[in-house]
Amino acid sequence: MSNTTVTEIELDFESKRFSVTKPEERFDVQGDMTDDERIEKAMVNFAKDFGRVSATYMEACIHCGACAHACPFYEASGNPRHTPIWKLEPFKQAYKREAGPLAFLYKTLNLKPKVTVDELKEWQELLYDTCTMCGRCTMICPMSIDIATLVGMARHAMFHAGLVPHELYTVTAKAQKEGSPLGATPSVFEDRVEWMGDEHEVEMHIDEDQADVLVLMSSIEIQKYPESMAATAKILNHMGKSWTFRTDGYEATNFGMLSGNTGWQKDMSMKVIATAEKIGAKLVILPECGHAYQALRWQGANMYGKPLPFKIQHISEFLADAVDAGDLKLKTVNKSVAFHDPCQVSRRGGATPAPRKVLEALGVELREAESGGNMNLCCGGGGGVITIHRADTLRYKIMANKFRQLDSTGAEMMVTSCSNCRQNFDESGEKLSWGKDMNSLLELVAENLVEDAKR
Repeated sequence: MSNTTVTEIELDFESKRFSVTKPEERFDVQGDMTDDERIEKAMVNFAKDFGRVSATYMEACIHCGACAHACPFYEASGNPRHTPIWKLEPFKQAYKREAGPLAFLYKTLNLKPKVTVDELKEWQELLYDTCTMCGRCTMICPMSIDIATLVGMARHAMFHAGLVPHELYTVTAKAQKEGSPLGATPSVFEDRVEWMGDEHEVEMHIDEDQADVLVLMSSIEIQKYPESMAATAKILNHMGKSWTFRTDGYEATNFGMLSGNTGWQKDMSMKVIATAEKIGAKLVILPECGHAYQALRWQGANMYGKPLPFKIQHISEFLADAVDAGDLKLKTVNKSVAFHDPCQVSRRGGATPAPRKVLEALGVELREAESGGNMNLCCGGGGGVITIHRADTLRYKIMANKFRQLDSTGAEMMVTSCSNCRQNFDESGEKLSWGKDMNSLLELVAENLVEDAKR
């Protein structure tokens, strides 16, 4: 990674001025491949994703531009380069030239020139820095092109060509080597579980040989929001569930998926799957982490190669089902609430109603933000973006838009069910002097259990 200098970029937010540092433009590379080798690696791995579905998407685009205004990055920058479908140009270029029905014509007449390493370097920013794969563009596309999935596919080739942003590659490699992207090794995890148990006087279950429920945590929660572990334990104990944390399968975050390395993605998923099978789990509960939900709930069976032998739920879904079944009675919280929907859980995962059912059980006054629910404005930090320093300036602009949207509800309390979103709100809120806290739905439930609830 090259050395950087900084320039001062000013953001206007509610008539205040905020100074944000922006590093000099850079392109990150891994390995010592030649340019020709990088291009070859990229083309081979692009081709692996040229199936019927992706080909249909490639041929379907009518260049209407509808996806542009759905993209929080385009809306924040106004730069046509940030139009979602444009982010796929090298992928489309390779498809049209090498695999499409008119590939011979495209190649012979050079209508689609060969992808160059400079183009791949240039597109690193577009595929990683300015896309969270939130799927808002997919929702708005009149041709139903799943642009978010195509971006994920394009990242596969970028990883194999050694063209991943340095920070994202580093945490991904750390996760592959140590089992956690943020240093939450098994011993660290075990220590923090014990600490939270003592701190909150709640019984923790860890490394049980048999349990009906395997509970996962994300690195962000383990390291930054460890109270979520105590909150989960408190709720499950309250319901009388047979559950456990496991030091051989606890990490929900899957940076293999975010970086584009399907091999590492599979390794991370299989570690959890093997642990769940070992203890005979009937249910795996995913924590407040959006991309963890996408990786295991919607892609886990593909990694496993057959249907998973257990059910997978995001914690908000589990809580909603418990409320429905009468297993979870909650105290009334007399506050107005604005809820931030995590893209991968709501829009991409289909679990939009779940947190609202839980909030209704808490008796709050839910004030929906403009473009909430399935069309919720992304926080701009998912998909690995929050790890990439050169993406900070645009991410802060997106968050300024998000802050305005939530503030317009006039709600007393802000709540979400994704720790990555929460971290982005906390970090950006401090930078932009937002003056509000983003709260965890899980922790809110744990704080308001009715003691004589059905066990």
